[in-house]
Amino acid sequence: MSSIENVNRVSKPNIIYILADDLGYGDLSSYGQQKFSTPNIDKLATQGMLFTQHYSGSTVCAPSRSALLTGMHTGHTVVRGNKEIQPEGQYPIPDATYTMAEAMKKAGYVTGAFGKWGLGFPGSEGDPINQGFDTFFGYNCQRLGHKYYPDHLWSNKDSIVIKENKNFANAVYAPSVIHDKTLEFIEQNKDKPFFAYVASIIPHAELAAPEELMKKYRNKFLPEKKFIGSNFPAELNNGAYKSQDESHAAFVAMIDLLDQQVGEIMKKVDELGIADNTIIIFTSDNGPHTEGGADPKYFDSNGPLKGTKRDLYEGGIRVPMIVKWPGKVKEGSKSDHISAFWDVFPTFADIIEVDKPKNIDGISFLPEILGDSKNQKEHEYLYWEFHEKGGRQAVRMGDWKAVKYNVLKNPKAPLELYDLTKDIGEKNNVAAQHPEIVSKMEAILKEARTPSDVFTFSQETFLNVD
Repeated sequence: MSSIENVNRVSKPNIIYILADDLGYGDLSSYGQQKFSTPNIDKLATQGMLFTQHYSGSTVCAPSRSALLTGMHTGHTVVRGNKEIQPEGQYPIPDATYTMAEAMKKAGYVTGAFGKWGLGFPGSEGDPINQGFDTFFGYNCQRLGHKYYPDHLWSNKDSIVIKENKNFANAVYAPSVIHDKTLEFIEQNKDKPFFAYVASIIPHAELAAPEELMKKYRNKFLPEKKFIGSNFPAELNNGAYKSQDESHAAFVAMIDLLDQQVGEIMKKVDELGIADNTIIIFTSDNGPHTEGGADPKYFDSNGPLKGTKRDLYEGGIRVPMIVKWPGKVKEGSKSDHISAFWDVFPTFADIIEVDKPKNIDGISFLPEILGDSKNQKEHEYLYWEFHEKGGRQAVRMGDWKAVKYNVLKNPKAPLELYDLTKDIGEKNNVAAQHPEIVSKMEAILKEARTPSDVFTFSQETFLNVD
């Protein structure tokens, strides 16, 4: 019996996809974190499969989410960078783009997105309500998502004013409000197949947490790191970070809250009696950030990996992923299968019995999670490009990893090559010893992308980067 036949013997499962924001590979205790614990996410891992070689769509927010929802890597997906729209929002996914949410609706699912969007300003063709989601609640704009006490959020196409947070008051903590809406969506749709895309803004900068959690961690992660942010209303309204005297405590408090929310989602599906037919996936959109007082070095947030957010070294793009599916995914299992965000769409398509788009880059990892690794297809390579910081490209081909920096300033920039089986920290560039591998990687860098009129990956683009 094939993996897909095995799945289709039961009713279509609910799918809850939880996406943390800037959570590093080493920020979970199940992935090696030593300074604090994440018991609920760890429990998810004991009840499911933990992936050790899963990759985000990009090293920053918008293109990572675009890769997830379209099934295409950053050489092909429509949104390949953080392109801002004023006064609120980002460059929109075009109406012609077929998204994962639209596939879910086609298969009869109720769809909801909760948290941060970043793929189309309010009312645009990229608005989540125009991209396959029946319900959206949260931040449309990732820039305004820097604020944990915002003066408004979006409910579908309506702007919901939070008057208690006017004049930068810390009264209503947005992640808690969004979480309540998430639980409400799950409860309202317990009797029908649903897809909940839970795109948390935790622990993205700025660093801010409710006082009751700050008290729990205050003075426990010394020496503290003090961050001096902006005090100018115009800057704060456009996404600048507030000051934070207790950055370490705030960071752990935020992770604690995220972990509690994952636990409450797990508890909710148990209470509703739908846990056995619900898939829960937890992951992060890219590596740990260094903004707003964040201190990934202190917390060893990238574990054994090199680099952070905006890097294409492993620390910028390798992320945790945990998959729980009772009766289907073996409890307490681990996988070293090499996968990426663009594989999620085809995996879900196989599960819910809907056709996959023919132009995507993703490969379903359904056989892997069902324990049928002998029938699991592998990627020839994974590809990333990043349009800031002088332009960066990376390729993962088997155990080889190639990285090229400053490609916009110098198209002939030297390629770095690493053997990840021996050098997961990418400390030893072996390009000189393997010219044949370098030649293959250089060819991939040229063939992996198609032109984009918006994200041109040219010298002109680089000069206009914010």
